[in-house]
Amino acid sequence: MRQRMMFWYGHGMNGWGWLVMSVGTLLFWVLLITLGVLLLRALARPVPPGGWHSTWQKPPPDNGPEQILAERYARGEIDEEEYHRRLATLRGSPADAGRHPAS
Repeated sequence: MRQRMMFWYGHGMNGWGWLVMSVGTLLFWVLLITLGVLLLRALARPVPPGGWHSTWQKPPPDNGPEQILAERYARGEIDEEEYHRRLATLRGSPADAGRHPAS
């Protein structure tokens, strides 16, 4: 008399079943080890000054007076003569700044 067991499919797994199971197990361990290494590297990295949130923020734009003057000249708000006169004034060159009276 033959007795059948639950979930017993005849003679067991064939070659493809063993191959898929082996590759799946290998991929699982590779993924687990990779995640562990990445986690350790992230935890071992030094914290930047100001904390991690400081790296998420964009640096403030450099809106110095010369930059603003150059942007105004580029937009055509001031002409070349006025640009050079104001630039000389900003840089503290009295020879160029004294030629034209300030308006």
